[in-house]
Amino acid sequence: MTLDLKIILVEPLYQGNIGSVARAMKNFGFSDLILVNPCELKMEARAFASHAYDILESAKTVETIEEALEGSDLVIATTGITGMKIDEHIRMPPYTPRDLKVKFSGMSGTIAVIFGREDHGFTNEELKLSDVIVSIPTSKIYPIMNLSHAVTIILYEMSQILAGENSLADGFDLRLLFEHIDEVLDDIDYPAHKKEKTHLMFKRIFGRAQLMPREVQTLRGFIGKVQKHIK
Repeated sequence: MTLDLKIILVEPLYQGNIGSVARAMKNFGFSDLILVNPCELKMEARAFASHAYDILESAKTVETIEEALEGSDLVIATTGITGMKIDEHIRMPPYTPRDLKVKFSGMSGTIAVIFGREDHGFTNEELKLSDVIVSIPTSKIYPIMNLSHAVTIILYEMSQILAGENSLADGFDLRLLFEHIDEVLDDIDYPAHKKEKTHLMFKRIFGRAQLMPREVQTLRGFIGKVQKHIK
């Protein structure tokens, strides 16, 4: 079994960073690079990629983050800005890159790691697409890292993960689970102004739990019985 890693750069501004990311990916044995509305790639990107030009050439370019995430079982978003309150589920709780190495050891499946724009990272709406948040510990004096440096640190830790027999739940099945939860919230007349935050809370809980296929099916079966009882 394998643990496949997709590196997704969202609207990268600089050729040099994209080339450097490709080089770091080759350094650590990864090759699946996806670019969301990138800047134009010319000779500078190729120069920074050096002998990883093949990764740059095979990189997939898409128009939306949602398109880039297709086929992913779990989505990790990187951010230098984390929540200050425990109920701010959008940016909480953050993991470190080393935590990820421990967390996903023995697992198999497809994980997407998304990196935000160099100038302003992600919007909160974009972060809601993720299951897990990771933040690299840095000096409080200057916490925002260069894009390619951040990617390199993440790749270093994740390259040491030993995949195993425990499969991550299929991303499509997880989306069905979340839709099912939303239906139950509607069934019980859950306050509309709390629904989005509650949906995100469940997303973060299940992201931390690394649900396996049978667990997702059991949860959906349980929720289905709850719905029948309500009706």
